Amino acid sequence: MEPDKKQQSRAAFDQQAATYDTAIQGSHARALYPYLLQEIIHAWGDRVLDLGCGTGALMAQVLSEDAHRRVTGLDLSEGMLAQARARLGDRANLVQGDSEHLPFPDRSFDVVYCCDSFHHYPNPAAVIAEVSRVLEFGGVFLLGDIWLPLPGRLVMNPFLRWSREGDVKIYSRREITDLLGQAFHQITWRQAGGRAFVAWGVR
Repeated sequence: MEPDKKQQSRAAFDQQAATYDTAIQGSHARALYPYLLQEIIHAWGDRVLDLGCGTGALMAQVLSEDAHRRVTGLDLSEGMLAQARARLGDRANLVQGDSEHLPFPDRSFDVVYCCDSFHHYPNPAAVIAEVSRVLEFGGVFLLGDIWLPLPGRLVMNPFLRWSREGDVKIYSRREITDLLGQAFHQITWRQAGGRAFVAWGVR
């Protein structure tokens, strides 16, 4: 029987939540924050959604750059959301939910970003479709995640099926741009450090 990747992710991140901001488990996400923040602060619009918001650390940085933005965070893990609530208080709207079934009306956001959680999604095409649905026309989807060159992906991806932390797949540049191209235009992809990328597209 195939493992339930969503259940695995929820359990893993509930367990990691209290130490995620300082422990090695969160180091890859933390390394991505400055790359994504640079793009978020230049994106037009006040309504912002953090997809897989974790402890709210990047949301706090977004708000420190522009306190007028209305920021919403969504995460599968209640443990992570508890950390985000402690950090952000009433400065953000925090929602427990599934990125494949976003609990928001059409065209609710001007900017959606996703930091280091896309490789946990069992149905990435459904996530792309949902992000497109909740984005305003002209809105931007920003995606930062793990990247490895082909030899690394050939080694790692077969093992991820057996990962107990909900990991699904490490994507190539072509796979990411093809996925974004299903719903967005003006697709951009660039490497961010040695083991990550940032990509985006316009609704």
